[in-house]
Amino acid sequence: MVSLPDSVAVVTGAASGMGRSMAEAFADEGASVVVVDVDEDGATDVAEHIRSGGGDAIAVIGDVTDADSVDEVVDRTIDEFGTIDVLCNNAGVLDDFTPVGDASDELWYGVIDVNLHGPFLLTRAALPELQQGDDEGVVINTASIAGKVAGGGGAAYTTSKHGLIGFTKQLSHDYGPEIRANAICPGAVETGMTDQMIEEMEAMTADTPAQRYAQPEEIAAVAVFLASDDASFVHGTAVDVDGGWLVD
Repeated sequence: MVSLPDSVAVVTGAASGMGRSMAEAFADEGASVVVVDVDEDGATDVAEHIRSGGGDAIAVIGDVTDADSVDEVVDRTIDEFGTIDVLCNNAGVLDDFTPVGDASDELWYGVIDVNLHGPFLLTRAALPELQQGDDEGVVINTASIAGKVAGGGGAAYTTSKHGLIGFTKQLSHDYGPEIRANAICPGAVETGMTDQMIEEMEAMTADTPAQRYAQPEEIAAVAVFLASDDASFVHGTAVDVDGGWLVD
């Protein structure tokens, strides 16, 4: 049985989709949760939902691409809960499968800023807290199967997720065993961001062993495992949760 009592988990992009499911799953396992998102109403709703179920959570409005905002997320977490045990860098944006030749500067830098620069900023800010205490801190980065192969996104998205996996490995190399860093590589997942891509998702997953796309809760379950002591010997890896997309 996975359990995370007395832990403090910070989850970005937690107002909806996989981030919301991660926040709720951590709370279900006994963690205090900091729900971080640029969507104030959505983040507040998730935190209230967790508290209504007997959990402990606060909503913090935070832009992961802004260093001052990231510092505020860390400061609010310390003020409220005293530490950070688990950091889930989940916030991300898509690029509509835009190839290099059609990608504008705005699209390119916007995707890289959220998907790669954001995890760097927040991880750097949270490092002192993650390194404190007798137990190892945990960083979980939401990457993608597009971080391992082409075809799961466009040029900017694929590049950002390849970079995030590299960042995860270097983080593990530089800070283990004080910090245990891993990435999750989802395939097609049904979330608000992908609601307009259901036909494309069904086509992409038709030839996978699972022959379906995932629900956010299935990704959250892997995040909970990676944060728990059950994953104590899992360091610097990128876990495929893709229904077998990459089996061939």
